[in-house]
Amino acid sequence: MVGSNAAAHSMSTFSIKELHGSHVLTVNGYTKAKELAVGEFWRSAIFSVAGHRWIIKYYPNGDTPENAGYVSFYLRLVETNASDVKARFGFSLLDTRGKPVPSYCHDSSSINTFSLKGTRSNGWKRFIKTKNLEQHQPAFLSDDTFRVRCNITVFKEVNVDHTAAATTPAPSGPIRRLVEVPPPEMERHLCHLLSSGEGADVAFEVGGETVPAHRTILAARSPVFKAELFGPARPSGVVCVWVDGIEADAFKAMLHFVYTDSLPEVVEEDGAGGEAKKATTMMTEAMAQGLLAAADRYGLERLKLMCEDKLCDGIQTSSVGTLLALAEKHGCQGLKKACLDFLMSGSNLKAAIMSGGLEELTSSYPSVLNELLAKMAL
Repeated sequence: MVGSNAAAHSMSTFSIKELHGSHVLTVNGYTKAKELAVGEFWRSAIFSVAGHRWIIKYYPNGDTPENAGYVSFYLRLVETNASDVKARFGFSLLDTRGKPVPSYCHDSSSINTFSLKGTRSNGWKRFIKTKNLEQHQPAFLSDDTFRVRCNITVFKEVNVDHTAAATTPAPSGPIRRLVEVPPPEMERHLCHLLSSGEGADVAFEVGGETVPAHRTILAARSPVFKAELFGPARPSGVVCVWVDGIEADAFKAMLHFVYTDSLPEVVEEDGAGGEAKKATTMMTEAMAQGLLAAADRYGLERLKLMCEDKLCDGIQTSSVGTLLALAEKHGCQGLKKACLDFLMSGSNLKAAIMSGGLEELTSSYPSVLNELLAKMAL
């Protein structure tokens, strides 16, 4: 009927199929490969995953001048007649045993569309610093060779099914989403609880500052706090605890982790204008050293490993002795091995001795030097 408010509506369904594959790229002749200029790349052989053809582009000196000093890796679709390909992918640096190195495992956080008319390549412009790759010999780079693995998951629509149209009265207006679910807020709320001190029943005197906190949260996260605050001699009322041997900033950063399972923002000064700017995921080497000691003291294993991993990336001839002493004191076997591997590589040991980087180790942990000499004698 002309003018009727009836409309035809239909339904369809589809399912998503995931197709997985991987490719290991071996860079044999790293020194020669580095002779390329910034922005120039080497390419892998063509390989197939989920019925599509791909290559890996390797930029030994970074893909742009802004990324000089880094290694860049990109995944590229090389077909000429395919429709858009939706995929999630990642690159992992492999150690000499073929195991992924956790610090250098990068996975895309969302599904990427590889399009012949648009973006064919996606990847990481700052996959790893070239100096970090070269310092970790022979753990990552051995006999002038290293390997990366690219994991790819392709998403395909299958089983598309249409339901016959039916004539039903049309809605009187546009369909609106009536409920909007907000993102999780627990981290923000607990962070506010810590910073405000509301309801605090314990106070820590550390480095001349008073830091309020909540015993139940501390005990739930740390076995050491649990023993101190809920042991047989549990005090009543608001408790005051004096903390020695930890800087106030490190202690407060540790409490932030206890409450939120994340690190606090690090405020840096802009050298040019002097204005403060925040970086939410940064952890300086000095902060990592102080936090590692605090995490070990209070039994926070995940935080301790995060700090250890950060320190492994920044080993220098001037700091290797301090880091080795820190690793020996707090039982950090991964950091210890990284430092020993660094000293055994090239002329690093001689440079560390000349710069005075081993003085603390010589006076405090001579057994570690003996272990190093024994390894070099093999």
